[in-house]
Amino acid sequence: MLILVVTVLLGTMGLALIRAVRGPTVYDRILAANAFTTKTIVMVTTFGFMVGEPGLYLDIALMYALIGFIGTVAVLKVSEFGNLGQTRPELPPKPK
Repeated sequence: MLILVVTVLLGTMGLALIRAVRGPTVYDRILAANAFTTKTIVMVTTFGFMVGEPGLYLDIALMYALIGFIGTVAVLKVSEFGNLGQTRPELPPKPK
C-alpha cells in the first residue's frame, strides 16, 4: 500500500514540477512550487513509515515545512514589492 502511495506522490510531484516550469504567471509558479513542497513533506513522512522510524522523519518533515513556508512568503514579498527588507519609499506629493 505504501508503495502505491509513493508512486502516486511521485506522479503528482512531477505534474507540480511541470506546472512550476511552464506556469503562465509568477503566481502559478509559486503555487506549484508550494504544492511540490507539500508533496515532498508527505513523501518524507511516508518514507519514515516505510523505514520504521516515523519520529525522526516527522521532525525532518516539520523543518522542511517551516523552511518551505518562509521561502514561499519571501518569494511572494519579492515578487510583490521588489525587495525583502525595506518598505516602499513614499512618493513626494504631486505639485499643483
